[in-house]
Amino acid sequence: QVHLVESGGGVVQAGGSLNLSCAASGGTLSHYAVGWFRQSAGDERHFVGGINWNDANTDYADSVKGRFTVSRDNPKNMMYLQMNGLTPEDTAVYYCAARQGLIPHLDGPHLYAYWGQGTQVTVSS
Repeated sequence: QVHLVESGGGVVQAGGSLNLSCAASGGTLSHYAVGWFRQSAGDERHFVGGINWNDANTDYADSVKGRFTVSRDNPKNMMYLQMNGLTPEDTAVYYCAARQGLIPHLDGPHLYAYWGQGTQVTVSS
């Protein structure tokens, strides 16, 4: 069972950047499909971006394409979300998630078995 811990959230001005990290323990992250999701107050959890097992495919929400990049460092058992060109609409709690093996598509939160506790990102205008 893999344990995930996010870090790197904070307050940033519109147009700025943040790089979120997700540290994995108790499992080898390279054996997992990984994803980032976000949830604003009063809203459901939405897919941001992800990388499938064995880097089979990568996917992003339309709202972040060209601005956000998901990556992972397998030797360090880490995954990252580089966020550029942030807008107030990106304000949310960001979660990393993982599921062992290949998953049919990356954007369904129900497909992930393991979740971090979340890190708050606030973008001021």
